[in-house]
Amino acid sequence: MSAFHDVRFPTAIALASKGGPMWQTEILKLASGQERRNARWAGSLRKYEVGSGVKSLTQLAELIAFFEARRGELHGFRFRDPIDFSSAPMGSVPTALDQPLGIGQAGKKFFDLQKTYSSGAHSFVRRISKPVAGTVRVAVDGNIKQVGTEVTVDPLTGQLFFLPQHVPLAGHLVTAGFEFDVPVRFAVDHLEVSLTDFKAGQVPSIPLVEIME
Repeated sequence: MSAFHDVRFPTAIALASKGGPMWQTEILKLASGQERRNARWAGSLRKYEVGSGVKSLTQLAELIAFFEARRGELHGFRFRDPIDFSSAPMGSVPTALDQPLGIGQAGKKFFDLQKTYSSGAHSFVRRISKPVAGTVRVAVDGNIKQVGTEVTVDPLTGQLFFLPQHVPLAGHLVTAGFEFDVPVRFAVDHLEVSLTDFKAGQVPSIPLVEIME
C-alpha cells in the first residue's frame, strides 16, 4: 500500500536538479484559425530531473538507497525545490506577513498555508501542504501569534489550527511566512545506471513528479 514517507530527498543532489511547474492545457484549433484553450487541471504540478545532481559515487549510492527505501514509485517523499521553497521573495527570510491565508469568520479555527503568485492583474494561489518544521510564522491583522501556544501547524497537511481564546475575530486578516517542501514521488520504477556512463560524465535520467497530498 502506498504511503507518504516524511523524509527529504538528499538536499545536496536536489540543489543541482532542474525542473519547475507544469500545467495541462487542451487546445482546440478552429476552422477559422482561432484557438480555444481550456485548462484541464485546476492547479499546477511540478516535475524535476534529479540525475544531473549526482556528482560522486557516494551520492549515487545514497540515491540508490533512497530509491530502494521508497520502493520506486510507490511511496512519496519531500523534495526541496532549489528555486521555490519559501513564502518570501528569493533571498529574503520568511516573515509572518508574507502570504494572506484568509479572513477570520465566526468560529473559524482552521486555515491552510498557501502561496500566491501574481503577475499584473492575475494571480494563482498554490496550496502548501508540506511546510518545514520550525519555519512557520503566523500573524492576525499584523499581530504575531506564537506557534505552539496560540496556533499549531500540521507539517504533513500545511493546516493551521488556532487554539481556544486565540481564534481570529471576524474580518481579521490571517497571514503567514514559511519554508516548504514539495511532495513528490519517483516517476520511474527502474533506475538504469551504468558505472561506465557515470564515469564518462553521462548522468542517468531520474525524474520526480509532484503528488497531491
